[in-house]
Amino acid sequence: MFIVSCNPKNDNYESSQNATTETKLSEPTLDEKEIKATVEALLFAAGNYNIITLDSMVSDKAMLGISSLNDGTWSNSEIAINDYFESVKKRELSPYCEIPNNYDILITEGQVALARADCILYRWGVPQTREVNHFTLIKENGKWEILNISWTVVELSEDKEKFDLNIFARGYAQAWCSQRPNFVSSFFAEDGELTVNNGKPAKGTKAIINVAKGFMETFPDMIVSMDSLTTKSDKTRFYWSLTGTNDVPNGTGKKVKISGFEEWTLNDDGLIQESKGYFDDKEYEHQLEFGTEK
Repeated sequence: MFIVSCNPKNDNYESSQNATTETKLSEPTLDEKEIKATVEALLFAAGNYNIITLDSMVSDKAMLGISSLNDGTWSNSEIAINDYFESVKKRELSPYCEIPNNYDILITEGQVALARADCILYRWGVPQTREVNHFTLIKENGKWEILNISWTVVELSEDKEKFDLNIFARGYAQAWCSQRPNFVSSFFAEDGELTVNNGKPAKGTKAIINVAKGFMETFPDMIVSMDSLTTKSDKTRFYWSLTGTNDVPNGTGKKVKISGFEEWTLNDDGLIQESKGYFDDKEYEHQLEFGTEK
């Protein structure tokens, strides 16, 4: 399992409070900022199982090492990065979102670095495990490359497995960036509904997958980000921004940047029962034809 960063700070767990951290009084250096950005970009791609992006960021000789605590006993395993990529192709995948509590970064001669990220792994807004991740990086042609990744995995107790709506929404936005439409549908109830701009509701998993697939095929580089989240009574509004390029056969090749919102009704299991989405479709069509320039 890889890890993914949605990048808010989270101090809700004793385990993270007990972790060793280094307090820095000065501003992060450029290398430290670049290393953190590199790790977060890799974590985001890993959470979406984006093998192409991961392959471009990690050495083809990289090893992954995992140490897991089960029933009081630690067990270790390791796998070569290319073997991991092959295993991903054969497995049924489900989305997750990993939130770093803090980073420790040690750099030697501006060329070699060790980075440590203490994280909580969430699935559909529910915390599952604490994973302390270690990265070895080397600078190649001015760019930081990840050589190896290893981490520990500890299951959280049931009293800490509490649904977090904000992280659920972050994971939902991440799923829209995945080019895996079933990741989007997994945030809905099996009989859930998704309506876009007062159109015909997409009812059920298959229909919702088709809606997500349509956007993903239109924008192969699509990024959806969460702008804000508000809740009133039993309704939650998820405000988002979408950027992407219509770089497909018979596409316009134009860039699009639009914003909108979905109004959710969640069921008792913390999944979306009904979503009503809205955005300026006239502006969308204009940008699709002419790009973002007015």
